[in-house]
Amino acid sequence: MNSRPIALVTGASSGIGRAVAARLARDGHHVIAAARRTDRLEALAAEVEHVEPRALDVVDRDAVRALVEDVVAVHGRLDVVVANAGVMPLSRLDAGLVEEWDRTIDVNVRGLLHCIAAAQPVFARQGRGHFVTTASTGAHEVVPAAAVYCGTKYAARAITEGLRLESPPEVRVTTICPGVVESELASTITDPDARAGMVEYRRHAIPPEAIGDAVAYAVGADPAVDVNEIVVRPVHQR
Repeated sequence: MNSRPIALVTGASSGIGRAVAARLARDGHHVIAAARRTDRLEALAAEVEHVEPRALDVVDRDAVRALVEDVVAVHGRLDVVVANAGVMPLSRLDAGLVEEWDRTIDVNVRGLLHCIAAAQPVFARQGRGHFVTTASTGAHEVVPAAAVYCGTKYAARAITEGLRLESPPEVRVTTICPGVVESELASTITDPDARAGMVEYRRHAIPPEAIGDAVAYAVGADPAVDVNEIVVRPVHQR
């Protein structure tokens, strides 16, 4: 059995997920770094000790459950789950990119629910655990071309708050709401108008390590302290 706390981080192949996985591993956790792009996970594991790469698509409910069960079988427990996997293919509603809307809902909402469904029974048996959701400042406001994305992040924030209210005191729950962060998310935007608008909007992005610091703060707090929500954004983003 691993003596280190066990943390599962989804969407760990790049951006915020990669930074969170690296920070938690350096802080003393054994990190299960999960994502679809396993080559990037293996590169992270070669760079940072105590990172275990695992293939995962959070849209696949059975795969999420199987991974959590396997982690507990191998390591004896699961202490932290960081549900970070997300997509952001922005577009105006009148662009009618319905398939992209569906994918955004699948990853950002259903993927989060799959992680909760898999982790909750484990935390209940253990009598402890910490669930962290990566939401967004888009969970607090709606901007043009981001209606669907913001809708999923409002949902993620509401679902996580519901989880906090329904969980026993031994299970801590945190929502992290990043502002503009250096990442690959904007590269998934196919709508030309939305893509052009993101150039100026993302001019003052902060590094993903800032979000890794926020997660580390919440996870590393005294066990009697539940850090409910953290908003982190560039000073230029008002």
